[in-house]
Amino acid sequence: MHEVQAKSILSARNGINVYRGCTHGCIYCDSRSTCYQMDHAFEDVAVKVNAAELLEDALRRKRHPCMVGTGSMCDPYLPLEAETRLTRRCLEAIYRQGCGVSVLTKSDLILRDLELLKAINGQARTVVCTTLTTLDEDLCRVLEPNVCTTRRRFEMLRTMRESGIHTGVWLCPILPFINDTEENLRGLLGYCFDAGVEVIVNFGMGVTLRDGDRQYFYRQLDRHFPGMRERYIRTFGDAYQCPSPREKKLAAILREECGKRGVICQPEAAMAYLAAFETPQEACQMSLFT
Repeated sequence: MHEVQAKSILSARNGINVYRGCTHGCIYCDSRSTCYQMDHAFEDVAVKVNAAELLEDALRRKRHPCMVGTGSMCDPYLPLEAETRLTRRCLEAIYRQGCGVSVLTKSDLILRDLELLKAINGQARTVVCTTLTTLDEDLCRVLEPNVCTTRRRFEMLRTMRESGIHTGVWLCPILPFINDTEENLRGLLGYCFDAGVEVIVNFGMGVTLRDGDRQYFYRQLDRHFPGMRERYIRTFGDAYQCPSPREKKLAAILREECGKRGVICQPEAAMAYLAAFETPQEACQMSLFT
């Protein structure tokens, strides 16, 4: 890791990334793509040491409180967060400014901040999401080697829900020929429903690959799945979108099962849900009319 002084932290859509780079080692990570113009090794994480101060100043300047999102590019709960506590300091700033927060993480380290998240949820809205890819714990350790497994992430979500915090799942990627089975999908959905998630984010049953990401992914396929790289090249060439041959069937299962339980899964509706700012009073008022 190395420290940097950031010039700004809050995006136009109220997103933040307090770290740049990652040590989770997920073999499919889009954030490795060269289009993001990272000027250092991906695993040499840049720590934006002034992130909390920049965030508090930016939120203070807003005319109205908002929903702050984090985790879409780099996980806010990397192992180094245990020492830097940078994400926690940002959450404290969010709380002081009366804003809400939507967090995406693959780490159970977020449980350290449960009481703070509950406090934010008491004045605005808190949504905690995790990524789920495979029901198979051994496969999970291959696809996402340096992070807690699927079962532990499920347990984290359940704890959040039992604490009154809204929860969701990013169901991606569904890797063609690797985890794109009906059994895997139904198993992951079982975890989602048992954890009481309100939203599932899925942009398609497949994976996206572009320069930087593709090369790393293929090296890992050679390491863990001999012959799979050649199958991808034959099937997809240099395409950005690599859909599963089972895409239509899997997508239909997702829609059907979520529809039965009232779980949001349409991409636009899911993203709108995560970005929507709401106070407990507003939520109570809305419930009177639904």
